[in-house]
Amino acid sequence: MITTEQKKFEEIEQMTKGYNRLLVLGCETCSAMSFAGGQRQVSELAVALRIARKTAAQEGEILEDAVARQCEPEFVDLLMDIVADCDAVLSLACGAGVQMLAERFPDKIILPGCNTMFLGVTEEFGVWSESCAGCGSCILDKTGGLCPIARCSKRLFNGPCGGSQNGKCEINPNVDCVWQLIYDRLKGLNQLEKLEEIFPIKDWSSSFHGGTRKIVREDLKL
Repeated sequence: MITTEQKKFEEIEQMTKGYNRLLVLGCETCSAMSFAGGQRQVSELAVALRIARKTAAQEGEILEDAVARQCEPEFVDLLMDIVADCDAVLSLACGAGVQMLAERFPDKIILPGCNTMFLGVTEEFGVWSESCAGCGSCILDKTGGLCPIARCSKRLFNGPCGGSQNGKCEINPNVDCVWQLIYDRLKGLNQLEKLEEIFPIKDWSSSFHGGTRKIVREDLKL
């Protein structure tokens, strides 16, 4: 999932000053799973903003709503009426959700209430870790399902660096060396021969090259 982290309240308060009718809008998918922008977080933030405004004798109204996914136009378009009645929208979605709102409502101020962190997994309740860099050219079949791009500090493709010691990364003794994990997993799967293959220099054109990336499925277009 896309992990998000709600911005500090002071930043949000400053960002939303001056907008009399403010809609705090949540996203019930990734941001909700990150406990940063679901319905509960929308309600908590809206209450905090109301209290701050009342304390500062600032007039205005804080509205609340949430949709299943802010990155999908079919859900965002359901907000036409409530957004039309607001001065600004504080989105608690990822950056993609913020930009979708800006696209669909070009005459409205759209503000980001969260920072988009990474593509990750849930390690345990309240703990998320990065696991995918979205490079556009997946090699997990060769590395035992573990990504050296997202999980190696140096993004190395052909084994660990000289700084790896006792299965730990040199940047932090609490960080596992992903190449040690790859070795252990491939050994357990009796596929160590995969490590004999030398990865060529990666073609990053599928990642951060040529501007905004886009996928077009002609078979799905209406």
